[in-house]
Amino acid sequence: MTYRVCFVCTGNICRSPMAESVFRARVEEAGLDGLVEVDSAGTGDWHEGEDADPRTRSVLDQHGYALDHTARTFRPSWFARLDLVLALDAGHLKTLRRLAPTAQDAGKVRLLRSYDPAADDLDVPDPYYGGRDGFEECLRMVEAAADGLLAAVREDLEGRQP
Repeated sequence: MTYRVCFVCTGNICRSPMAESVFRARVEEAGLDGLVEVDSAGTGDWHEGEDADPRTRSVLDQHGYALDHTARTFRPSWFARLDLVLALDAGHLKTLRRLAPTAQDAGKVRLLRSYDPAADDLDVPDPYYGGRDGFEECLRMVEAAADGLLAAVREDLEGRQP
């Protein structure tokens, strides 16, 4: 049974595709790519159908991450097929929990940085209106949370085995 994870930010061109790319790489490195499906979406449709921000692509490329991406908008009907929905900031968390059709679905929503034990602020700031430094910082935050997230997903997968 496939474990499905979706990262969500505002427009799905900066933070969530970056998180998708990093986590997909971690899943592949762990040999779980046949068991874990990773994607991303935005809370709004501002950039639907567009590629990731060029700064996102540049930072990911520089750090050896691949990304095949087209921005899309998160749909409440997706909750039924997802195991975990990762919000990149508190605003996304609130929006996603409001969109959740059931309390069980709302329980699938978590903040990505909650998986980083060293994080003192659980929001990943939006780098869109700044320079490249903000995108580099976003990547550092995503990478810092990725190992803890991978451990949690691995634990959930082990709990599913008979």
